[in-house]
Amino acid sequence: MKIVKNYINGEWSVPQGGHSQDVFNPSTGEVLGNVTFSTDVEVDAAVKSARAAFPEWRTTPPVTRSRYMFKLKQALEERFDEAAKLCTMEVGKTLEESRGEVRRAIEVVEVMAGISTLMKGQAMED
Repeated sequence: MKIVKNYINGEWSVPQGGHSQDVFNPSTGEVLGNVTFSTDVEVDAAVKSARAAFPEWRTTPPVTRSRYMFKLKQALEERFDEAAKLCTMEVGKTLEESRGEVRRAIEVVEVMAGISTLMKGQAMED
């Protein structure tokens, strides 16, 4: 069974909260995985890490950010069928509906990846 981990400050870790919950396929009732709820300390550590990373990220040029988004789009394209199957298992949609949802997500990422090239005039910080 898949155990969902936290990704905090560049490292994967198993949540230390004592309360967990199974994730079910709503169509079959099959247990897909288990999610342990994070502690307040883990959530605070994640927020602290994100805040510490933000000053450097905000100086990243838009074209560099776009490249990351295009890499995400490519990864989603390469794992399209897997993502659609996971969506079906987790949400209970038909496979065709899930394919449509994943395709739309890919399209949104693609638009967001290219939008920085359309920036003109002034931009509001953050």
